[in-house]
Amino acid sequence: MSTLPSSENRKQPTSVYTVMLLLSMLFMLIAVIAMYLELQKWAPDYYRTNTANVNAMVVPTDSPNHLA
Repeated sequence: MSTLPSSENRKQPTSVYTVMLLLSMLFMLIAVIAMYLELQKWAPDYYRTNTANVNAMVVPTDSPNHLA
């Protein structure tokens, strides 16, 4: 038995970890594309603030009952 490397240049078979890495890369690419499409769908609403309904209470600063 020889411990020297053989002269054959055979490729090792694809391991399960390589397949999982390629699948996760594919699914991440699909997720990025889906998020980009959702951003394009909803992005124009980010800048239309004239129709926004503000539900905040405004406290006047000249009130004598303020806690300062």
